[in-house]
Amino acid sequence: MTGQTHEDIQAIADTVVEMEEELEVSGYVTLEEAELLRLKTLLHEWVDSVAGVVATPALGRVTLIHRHGRKSSIASADLPFMLSTPAS
Repeated sequence: MTGQTHEDIQAIADTVVEMEEELEVSGYVTLEEAELLRLKTLLHEWVDSVAGVVATPALGRVTLIHRHGRKSSIASADLPFMLSTPAS
């Protein structure tokens, strides 16, 4: 997915929020540039705390192991493949 318009991204965000509302939970959405910059800064700090990575392409999952010992799991169709060494 490259070159998505602002409207495309908004539609994707709206779909995620609608799905969460079905579970009676709420999400936080922003597409505003200054807030995105703030959130990206926080994400970079969070990623910098990673001490280990387990990429499992077959499950579409990446597990991050942070310096403090906690784990974070990310479900993604693309990320595990981006992080995996190609088979030779």
